[in-house]
Amino acid sequence: MEQFLQQVVNGISLGSIYALIALGYTMVYGIINLINFAHGDVYMIGAYIGFAAITYAKLGFFPALVITMILCAILGVVIERVAYKPLRNSTRIAVLITAIGVSLLLEYVMMFFVGAEVRSYPKVLSGEVFHLVGVVINIQQIYIVVTAIALMILLQFIVHKTKIGKAMRAVSVDQDAAQLMGIKVDSTISYTFAIGSAFAGAAGVLVGIYYNSIDPLMGIMPGLKAFIAAVFGGIGSIPGAMIGGLSIGIMETLVSGYGNSMYRDAAVFAFLIIILILKPTGLLGKNTREKV
Repeated sequence: MEQFLQQVVNGISLGSIYALIALGYTMVYGIINLINFAHGDVYMIGAYIGFAAITYAKLGFFPALVITMILCAILGVVIERVAYKPLRNSTRIAVLITAIGVSLLLEYVMMFFVGAEVRSYPKVLSGEVFHLVGVVINIQQIYIVVTAIALMILLQFIVHKTKIGKAMRAVSVDQDAAQLMGIKVDSTISYTFAIGSAFAGAAGVLVGIYYNSIDPLMGIMPGLKAFIAAVFGGIGSIPGAMIGGLSIGIMETLVSGYGNSMYRDAAVFAFLIIILILKPTGLLGKNTREKV
């Protein structure tokens, strides 16, 4: 039982990171029906920005986190304006190929500037551990979960209580009707990319602190797993992305703890196939009608 609880605690920490990345996927898809495969690389860049802020600027955890979120938000807006906005009325396959191209561009541009080697993340939090009912919880896990919960609450507030949040919900339902009502659709889409990218940047800092290593290709697998989390929760659903991220994280740690860590990625992708067969819309997703 203690081993099971330990794996669940580890899974919640990992799942919180997946949930933050998945929120970016689900928000962008909910607004413009785009799977932004460059999102995982924004998370990678966020890890490097946090690394630079802590190592060279000698900042603490929270200032580094805030700076990372701001710079990643700006990066998200630039990506949307340069790569996606000109293709707004193009076919979905053209936009998808562009997203993959942007992903590869970010990876290899970062590799050009910082090198391909793995870097050790600076130690910014203490190594204190707590023992609770036979379960070991370290300070990094507490910071990850608390930060993720705080950001998710902030997102819910933005979406449901602010003017830009109402605009996002309107655009996600009907872009043309929203535009007729005076909503600036282009600005709303940019805000969506900014918020999603800021959350991915925060996840990059958290994973750097948790795993203590970063590299230019670190965004590929977590990005795919966060996409699976978004699909499982119901892509386009913010609560679904949170539930999906936590579920994927717990499933990974249970497979590693009770089976073989080499099979955890295979288990996650097998899980995706099962979801798409049994419930293609995801846990909280809704069926939509499409006119032909």
